[in-house]
Amino acid sequence: MNAQLAADVHRLVLGAATASEPERAAQADFTTFFPDEHGPVSRDDGPDHATASALVFDMTLTRTLLVFHAKGQFWVQPGGHLESGDASIADAALRELREETGVVVSGFAGPLVYDLDHHGLSSAFGRCSSHLDIGVAVVVSDDVALIVSDESEDVRWWSIEALPEQIPAGFRERVRRLRDRIVA
Repeated sequence: MNAQLAADVHRLVLGAATASEPERAAQADFTTFFPDEHGPVSRDDGPDHATASALVFDMTLTRTLLVFHAKGQFWVQPGGHLESGDASIADAALRELREETGVVVSGFAGPLVYDLDHHGLSSAFGRCSSHLDIGVAVVVSDDVALIVSDESEDVRWWSIEALPEQIPAGFRERVRRLRDRIVA
């Protein structure tokens, strides 16, 4: 996989926000996988590898765009595996957003707001044991046309205060934490 992408992952892990003990623990965990610029950025690098996702907020920062993941059978942000053509985590996250929802974001207006989330996977995900996900926050208009990809069963805007029950553990906190970082 491309060295530039591996370097970006390493840079983001080193620069991760660590305002709380869970964030410090996440950064320490990621550092064990990405101690240098040669960590597992491709699914071919083993069962535990990096992924990128886009945590999408509407302009009022009160709603988030989620996909109902077909394999996982839960609501989650658009995201997935890194590809050799991705120049950065942000590029990979925006590509996944476009592929899974039809939403096109041309770039970022300000500094990158992101977080780290290492989560285990069920056998439904094949040879992948866990994803070391780097989530990138983006803000878009909620009147964009949406599509449903082959990987999802539905795409929908949800109030951050009324997220669906079928979400991964810790997801509610992750969404709120990123929203708060955008506001700050």
